[in-house]
Amino acid sequence: MNNKYLTIAESAVQKARAAGAAMAEAYLLSSKDLSIEVRNGEVETMKLAEDRGLGLRVITGGRVGFAYTTEFSAGGLDQVVRQALANGANTEPDQFYTLPGETEKYPQLDIYDPAIRDATVENKIKMAVEMENTARAFDKRIKIIESSSYQDAEVEVSIVNSLGMQAHYRSAYCGLYLSLVAGEGEDSQTGFALKYGLKFADLDPVLIGKKAAERAVSMLGAKPAKSQKAAVVLDPYIAANFLGLLAPALSGEAVQKGRSLFAAKVGQKVASDLVTIVDDGRLPGGIASAPFDGEGVAASETVLIEGGLLKGFLHNTYTAAKEGIRSTGNGVRGSFKSTPEVGTTNFFIRPGQVSAEQIIKEVKNGLYVTEVMGMHTANPISGDFSLGAAGIWIENGEFTRPVRGVAIAGNIMELLSSVDAVGSDLEFFGGKGAPTLRVASMSLSGS
Repeated sequence: MNNKYLTIAESAVQKARAAGAAMAEAYLLSSKDLSIEVRNGEVETMKLAEDRGLGLRVITGGRVGFAYTTEFSAGGLDQVVRQALANGANTEPDQFYTLPGETEKYPQLDIYDPAIRDATVENKIKMAVEMENTARAFDKRIKIIESSSYQDAEVEVSIVNSLGMQAHYRSAYCGLYLSLVAGEGEDSQTGFALKYGLKFADLDPVLIGKKAAERAVSMLGAKPAKSQKAAVVLDPYIAANFLGLLAPALSGEAVQKGRSLFAAKVGQKVASDLVTIVDDGRLPGGIASAPFDGEGVAASETVLIEGGLLKGFLHNTYTAAKEGIRSTGNGVRGSFKSTPEVGTTNFFIRPGQVSAEQIIKEVKNGLYVTEVMGMHTANPISGDFSLGAAGIWIENGEFTRPVRGVAIAGNIMELLSSVDAVGSDLEFFGGKGAPTLRVASMSLSGS
C-alpha cells in the first residue's frame, strides 16, 4: 500500500520524531470539487477547486502541538515540524492526549465510483439543465429557478502515525440540487429537492425536477391555521433537520463539558420506544462512509438511542481516553487545517415498518410539516425550540390545504417521547437521514 502521499506523511512523522516529539501523526488530504450551476439552460457558474495539504499533530508530555502545510518538499515538512513543536510548547498538558495504535482491520467499502470522474462535464451540465426543464414543464406556475446545480467531489486521505498506523482511502460523491419559486397572482412559494450519493448512475434529474416543482406548487394559496393542539407529521427532510439538533448533544465532548441535555442519562428512557438513532461510518451507500475516521480509527456502527433508551455517546480518541473506553471512530476533520473533533458520520433514525401513506391515513386532524424556519435558533443544550412551520393540513387521513404562518414550539426530548409512528421511508440528506415521523400532539400557534 505504498503511494506518494503515504510516503510524504511517513516522512513528516519521522522528522517530527527526530526533532523530539514523543508521538506524531500526519494527516494528508487531497480533494477535487466540481460545482456547476445552470440558469435558463445556460451554464451560469462552473467551479473546479483542488485542495491538498498535510496536518501534523505532535504530542510530548501530554502537550499537543498542531500545524499544517501545503508544501510537501523536505523544507516544507521541516518547517511544519518546527511549527507544530513550537505550538505544542505553549499548551497546557493533558494526560488524555494520545494517538490510536494500528487497527486490526478496516471495513471494505464501495465508496469510489469511477463513473463520477469518467462522466463528461457536458453530461453533468445536461443533468442540471434537464432538472430545470423538467421543473418548468411540470407546471406553468413555476416562475423562477433559483438554483439548478450539479456537484461532485473526489477525496484521497492518508494517515500515518508513530504508533505504526498507515492507512489510506479514496472516495467520491455526486449530487443534484434544485430550488425554485412557483407563483400565482400575488402569491409565491418556494420548493426544493436534492439527492447526494456515491453512485453516478443513481442521479435522477427528472425526479428531482418534479419533486421541487411539486413542493412549490402544492404550497400555493397557503394560509395560517388556527392555534390548537394537533398531530404533527414530519416529512423525512424535517425529521432529519431535528436530528441535526440532537447531533451535538450526543457527542462525548458535549457531555464532558456539561453541555448536553443527555448528560448522566445513559440507560434512561429519552425517546419513544419506536425511536432508534444510529451513527454508522461504514453504512453501505452512505455519503459519509469511510474505512476510518480522521485519526485512522476504524469506522463502526454506534447505536446511540435504542428503542427509546440512551445507550451512549460518540467519541474520538481523546474523549474516549477520558472515559476509559475505545473511540467509536468519530474523530471527524473538516480539513487538513484542523484537528479531529467529535462529529457524526452517517447519522440517522432507523426506519420503522409503516408506510408514510399509512401514517398520514391515520391522522384525523394534523399538520404535515414540509418546511421549518429558524432551526438555528433552537437551543442544543436545553433542547428548546420555537420554529416557524409550513406544510399541508391533514383531515381524516387526507391532505386538504396548504398552511403557512404557524409556529411549533416545544422541547426535542418531549418531541422524541411523543413519536407514535416511524415510517419505512428512510431518506438521506447528505450525512443525516430520517424516515417520516408522526408526533402524537404538539402545540401549534397560528391565527
